[in-house]
Amino acid sequence: GGSLAGGGQAFGDRSLSQGLSVLVGLALCVTMLGLGCAVELGQLGQQLRRPVGLLLALLGQFVAMPLLAFLLALIFALDEVAAVAVLLCGCCPGGNLSNLMSVLVDGDMNLSVIMTASSTLLALFLMPLCLWVYSRHWINTALVQLLPLGAVSLTLGSTLLPIGLGVLIRYRHPRTADLLVKISLWSLLVTLVILFILTGTMLGPDLMAHIPASVYTIAVLMPLAGYAVGYGLATVFKMSPHCRRTVSLETGCQNVQLCTAILKLTFPPELIGSMYMFPLLYALFQSAEAGLFVLVYKMYGRDSYKQDTLGEEEDTDISYKKLKEEEVADTSYGTVTAEEHNSVQMELTQTAL
Repeated sequence: GGSLAGGGQAFGDRSLSQGLSVLVGLALCVTMLGLGCAVELGQLGQQLRRPVGLLLALLGQFVAMPLLAFLLALIFALDEVAAVAVLLCGCCPGGNLSNLMSVLVDGDMNLSVIMTASSTLLALFLMPLCLWVYSRHWINTALVQLLPLGAVSLTLGSTLLPIGLGVLIRYRHPRTADLLVKISLWSLLVTLVILFILTGTMLGPDLMAHIPASVYTIAVLMPLAGYAVGYGLATVFKMSPHCRRTVSLETGCQNVQLCTAILKLTFPPELIGSMYMFPLLYALFQSAEAGLFVLVYKMYGRDSYKQDTLGEEEDTDISYKKLKEEEVADTSYGTVTAEEHNSVQMELTQTAL
């Protein structure tokens, strides 16, 4: 079976471990702040009245993805260390990468943000539950018996403060919120690059030796399967094509910053080296596959989207013309004006045709 065990000695260095903890913690706060800044209370109210986005986030992030992670761990016969890393990533809520990618494929941005936000809130209760349920297969191992579900819940709870602050900033200062959203997206990319560099430097050549091919294979297959499952769910719900693309990206893109933070902040440092790389590998492949998704759409799918949009605009324009014609017909007979003393005067007007 595949194992991520080994390579953890470098992470036992206290100064390096503390530095990574600070970096991961800050990156998570900035990401959650950006997520909160993208949420508008009016849109949230609309989604709650028709909670399709909430339902899809529930089915995608806490039914499909954890089950997918569990099945892949069984199929590739992972040991408990690798299995916990894969399960943890599969049980995470949606990530901010999906919001950026939804824009690039002309998706429904409101739906994307609501799905990400609602899955993050649902994760407070459902992520520990999913971890507890799916880790039963490895319950006889010491690592799973020490699985810190309380610490996982605490880490999730700590994300509520920056999310709430972001919602408040959006309500009070919309322009500042727009800027913070952009900053959070760039911080996501920069943080992942820094983590790759630091991790590669700390583990050196041993890194490749301790990551079996099965783990790489899962890191490739899991986001790809998530995109497919999300598209299938949206199709079952008979959603429009741009909403299907949105749900697809929301389902396959996981919050790898949160996964990395939980691994780094809740497990003993000597075990981090064996589990730390999977969310980073997942981030790499989910980004690459989403990028291919965007590329294919730009090459083959955008024309049909433009035609649909043009058709909608033409319909709107026709309705507008009819409305104007009716207004001209009505006003050709005259206009009625009300005076202060309850008198009504009829003024005949001539319309130039």
